[in-house]
Amino acid sequence: VQLVESGGGLVQAGGSLRLSCAASGFTSDYYAICWFRQAPEKEREGVSCVTNSDGSTLVADSVEGRFTISRDNARNTVYLQMVNLNPEDTAVYYCAADVPHYGPIEYIPQARFIEVWGQGTLVNVSS
Repeated sequence: VQLVESGGGLVQAGGSLRLSCAASGFTSDYYAICWFRQAPEKEREGVSCVTNSDGSTLVADSVEGRFTISRDNARNTVYLQMVNLNPEDTAVYYCAADVPHYGPIEYIPQARFIEVWGQGTLVNVSS
């Protein structure tokens, strides 16, 4: 399995960015793609997930109302749309695969249980 993120960059507070995660190599339909982020000197935090099987989604309370996850199955790509960004959103954002994953998303898995990661993309929000 390979995950490749793109779309990070520098943005002013209040701005928007859309991250992309191109996924390939899955041998089963039962998985979820999640976004995590890690700010300097902080633990990796789960942000949002979407399942491949039924498209159910979940967003962390910390970004609820500002971040939206979506998928384009034809392109094998998952997106994270981020609006109204603030400096506290500054972090390296990672795409991750929860494999296997059956049923709808009921919680964002802990980072320590994820085995498949992308290389990360930096989001830097200036004040």
